[in-house]
Amino acid sequence: MDFAVHADPRVQRQLDRLANLSLPQGRLSLDTIRALLERLDDPHLRLPPVFHVAGTNGKGSVCAFLRAMLEADGKRVHVTTSPHLVRYNERIRLSGELIADGTLAALLAEVLDVGEDLAPSFFEVTIAAAFTAFAREPADVCVVEVGLGGRFDATNVLPHPAACGVAALGIDHEQFLLAPEDGAPTDALSRIAFEKAGITKRGCPLVTLSYPEGPTLEIERAAMAAGAPLAMRGREWHTSADTLLYYADRHGELVLPRPAMPGAHQAENAALAVAMLRHQDFVSVSAAALAAGIRSANWPARLQRLSRSSLTGDREVWLDGGHNRSAGIALAQHFAGRRVHLVIGMLSSKDPAALIEPMQNSLLSITAVPVPHHDYHAHAAFGRTAASANDVADAIAKLPADGVPVLVAGSLYLAGEVLRLTGELPN
Repeated sequence: MDFAVHADPRVQRQLDRLANLSLPQGRLSLDTIRALLERLDDPHLRLPPVFHVAGTNGKGSVCAFLRAMLEADGKRVHVTTSPHLVRYNERIRLSGELIADGTLAALLAEVLDVGEDLAPSFFEVTIAAAFTAFAREPADVCVVEVGLGGRFDATNVLPHPAACGVAALGIDHEQFLLAPEDGAPTDALSRIAFEKAGITKRGCPLVTLSYPEGPTLEIERAAMAAGAPLAMRGREWHTSADTLLYYADRHGELVLPRPAMPGAHQAENAALAVAMLRHQDFVSVSAAALAAGIRSANWPARLQRLSRSSLTGDREVWLDGGHNRSAGIALAQHFAGRRVHLVIGMLSSKDPAALIEPMQNSLLSITAVPVPHHDYHAHAAFGRTAASANDVADAIAKLPADGVPVLVAGSLYLAGEVLRLTGELPN
């Protein structure tokens, strides 16, 4: 469960109630979230056009690009993403602003009170609160990030999104998404695609990246079963890896700038956001706004270069919440040809090798640190040469003054703690 603390005592009282919730073992259905929303007058049925985004890696960045592009076009945009990094408010953004503390406290109290006997989960309460807030405050568009999987995710009550998107696929949350089930694929990545494609809705465009054969077949099956138009990269739309991002679809070709966000993979995420906007008919966005949003989009703790602070000193320090193999591959590409000191904190439920192995050629040293308030891997899990430190500040202080960059990675929870310490709060 997400650990949540807040400076405002009104919010903290509700977060303490949230912390006592858990997902009953074996419950895989949308029945509870539907019942909870019904008691709140079904806010999910009264939303403006919604862009619904699933994926293992990159879905948060896709949401950030969507928001930036839509806002560049003058649209009022509501957004819900997860998890939060520093403050729970980050999960609910109303017309461009994080939800105010007073509004949040009252909203959570309302949802928790009406659903107390339903035993909802932390995330079900969060999504019910977000959709209720979205329905009460006028906006032009909503952007909704899937929390985990897709098929049984609490966000999957949305009846008719403007477009559904699936970002990069990888192996994560295996205990939930790869549990044996009759009728589900047995190949791991195909099973992940099966779960993510579960957000497909009848008649709603399903916009995706390109994948290996097994996952591609699962996505095609989902689109066909739902009668959803499928727009897959490499078939209905295309990108180029050149200096500029090139995009061509049914509306013709666009030449767009590459993202300002670091990492070659962000061009892929930006392209998916563009494709989602271009393959739907509810919201119009100009080419100029697409370009402006690609330049301005920001998503904290995803290859974020930290500013100078008492924590970083004069060092070049990067922060990333990546914790699986797909993230390790993206980080390896970013630091290709360079050496880096890795400071890593990883939940005990994650696989250390998944992140470490792809980065092997770039790692000069590994220092393991705790993930505050969570069970985490000790330094021995990261190899014979890995060192340990009390926290990130201690780890950085112990490194030699060799001018080699530092990467802090392994957990979004650890990333949130770093942002709190440096004062670079998401806003």
